[in-house]
Amino acid sequence: MRLAQGIVIDKEKTFGLLKFSALRREVFLQNEDGTVSSEVKERTYDLKSREQGRMIQVSIPASVPLREFDYNAEVELINPLADTVANATFRGADVDWYIKADDLVLKGKAATSGGNTPIVAPNKDK
Repeated sequence: MRLAQGIVIDKEKTFGLLKFSALRREVFLQNEDGTVSSEVKERTYDLKSREQGRMIQVSIPASVPLREFDYNAEVELINPLADTVANATFRGADVDWYIKADDLVLKGKAATSGGNTPIVAPNKDK
């Protein structure tokens, strides 16, 4: 069972100051025969959350370039969403929470396309 749209998060109230720690893992797609492919599906990063008082893990789609920020660099999440996966058990259900986001960027920096070039709206005057 999954929440239809996830839970939209107020970044400041939920996480407070976020600091980059490390890439935790990469999740790979599976081939048709069930073996693991070399194509990355998503990357999960460890971030220190002041408001939570602990490390959190956030998954970012593989379409976003690998993020390699300095340790303890202040970062922010773009469009974070909390979601769940529930599995039926003998006594009810086990629920796992996870956090996804569209991107992870340095605090105060614009989201980028391709990792290096800021996204800029075209100038219609030219």
